[in-house]
Amino acid sequence: MPQEDSTYQAKDIQVLEGLEPVRKRPGMYIGSTDVRGLHHLVVEIVDNSIDEALAGFARNVWVVIAPDQKITVADDGRGIPVEKHPKVGKSSLEVAMTMLHAGGKFGDGAYKISGGLHGVGASAVNALSDAMRVEVKREGKVYVQEYKRGKPLSDVKESQELQETKFKIPTRASGTKTTFLPDKTILSTIVTDFEQIKKQIKERAYLVAGIYFHLYDERDGSETHYFFDGGILSLVGHLNKNKNPVNEPAFYTKKDINGIGVEAAIQYNDGYNETVESFANVINTHEGGTHLTGFRISLTRSINDYARRQGYLKEKDDNLTGDDMREGLTAVIAIKMNSENLQFEGQTKGKLGNAEIQPIVAQAVKEGLDNYMEENPRAAQRIMEKVILAAKARLAARAAKDAVLRKGALEGLTLPGKLTDCQEKDPSLCELYLVEGDSAGGSAKQGRDRKFQAILPLRGKILNTERARLDKTLEFEEIRNLVVALGTGIGDTFNIDKIRYHRILIMTDADVDGEHIRTLLLTFFFRYLPLIIEKGYLYIAQPPLYKVASRGEEHYVFTDEEKDALTKTFNGKPVSVQRYKGLGEMNPEQLWQTTMNPANRVIKKVEIEDATVADEIFTMLMGDEVPPRKRFIQSHAKNANLDV
Repeated sequence: MPQEDSTYQAKDIQVLEGLEPVRKRPGMYIGSTDVRGLHHLVVEIVDNSIDEALAGFARNVWVVIAPDQKITVADDGRGIPVEKHPKVGKSSLEVAMTMLHAGGKFGDGAYKISGGLHGVGASAVNALSDAMRVEVKREGKVYVQEYKRGKPLSDVKESQELQETKFKIPTRASGTKTTFLPDKTILSTIVTDFEQIKKQIKERAYLVAGIYFHLYDERDGSETHYFFDGGILSLVGHLNKNKNPVNEPAFYTKKDINGIGVEAAIQYNDGYNETVESFANVINTHEGGTHLTGFRISLTRSINDYARRQGYLKEKDDNLTGDDMREGLTAVIAIKMNSENLQFEGQTKGKLGNAEIQPIVAQAVKEGLDNYMEENPRAAQRIMEKVILAAKARLAARAAKDAVLRKGALEGLTLPGKLTDCQEKDPSLCELYLVEGDSAGGSAKQGRDRKFQAILPLRGKILNTERARLDKTLEFEEIRNLVVALGTGIGDTFNIDKIRYHRILIMTDADVDGEHIRTLLLTFFFRYLPLIIEKGYLYIAQPPLYKVASRGEEHYVFTDEEKDALTKTFNGKPVSVQRYKGLGEMNPEQLWQTTMNPANRVIKKVEIEDATVADEIFTMLMGDEVPPRKRFIQSHAKNANLDV
């Protein structure tokens, strides 16, 4: 049962500064004003409820999305204090909701651990909401205050009872309920993506073991509930669900050192890619930080120490490297600490900056992993076999990379032989088209603007790099040619500053084979050159599907819907419709006008919105395990658009 605590009082709400900057510069507080910023608003309020759970005062969190796009978040915690703040002379609820850096996360009173946005979470959401209503049940009474764009419409008032939503939030002895409508004059959209909200909250449910999360979407009547007793060990199992685990049981440790809580879980799989998630006070630190650095240091040291103790490495042998440890590694590292001392680089908490965390995490993980390896010799043996095999592959890959780099350096920019380069030398102005087949490559070469557009034809389907190490990948000629053309190198020699094109466009036929080639290329970039995607350099060209002609008029359209709408406009005139299944069916002038001319073309930028989900999808669709792929095909067969 949740604990009762009478120490959370008005004095615990400390005021640091005002609120107005949020509406002027929303991106500083929520990262962006698109759908990602919208979701950030939701999870900021959710994180306030999670803070109550972390402090031991809440067991349930409810999230409800209404048809009018209003969002409600409720908990069964203590309820925000409502009495007058001793320094400000206003209700502490109003202070917390209308002033930046005002909340229970500062000082020693309310929260030792929290994930809220440095105390600006609730007030930032309020500032960016067209309307907000906060209802607090505390000490047997209900208090309400409403706001518009961050400004209170009245004083905090005592109310009869909490308002209900369609999906009833149970009567609680205490708690806070916040309902807000995001401000569409600031955000580009206020339509919440329920699937994304579910993902973000599911992630938090793994990290706050034993807390119930109840999610309702009143727009279509769907609901989802999360409860995980296993914590981050359950999360590691989820991340490895489509892969074959190497070490059973998985490694898990939980330690408290100098008031810092450290949790880590590790399970290798038989694949070649790494999946590591890091968290600080339930916040996903996508860019890592000092806790992740400490984890990596301890992993490398522990495995090297064990390798020498058990004779896997001789005195003359070099140590295994951090890169050797990463192949097939799935891990989660999470720290919890006093929120007042928590330091993030950037307002949206992308990277943990506390220097003191690194040695603490390193100590905790090293001690735990040393014990695990000694107590689980079979699992340790499997890990050592995996890591040593990766080391051998690393040496082979280095030789292959060196050969590729030497070839590129010796034979210059005229290589690979199939590359038709552009005249411009400024990478920011250059484009590289990766074109399916020699026929389409010929049309592209003739139709391009040779000043800034380069063409690299690809012969057939490239290797599926999801199932191959780097040394095997680089044995494939088409991939070697691509790496040389890009100029970046690959693996540990990769240097994004040496890239020769800031726009790389995948241009394939509009058929099943073309889609497969595109998927193989996306797999290669995601697994071996992900920074090219993260920098925004990778695109997909969109050639037209149809040419619709009638009495001298010609129109190119990209969808069946466009084609049908267009043929209705000719009022009974004879219409000719040509379906383009291959790029080679277009002459150079047509290819330029429809697909390569920056003034007319349609291109799609490739982005990694969620690296974990992307990893799961590539593993499922391109990996060795057939059953997950079969289940996916069966589940989505009705949605398939087959052009055969």
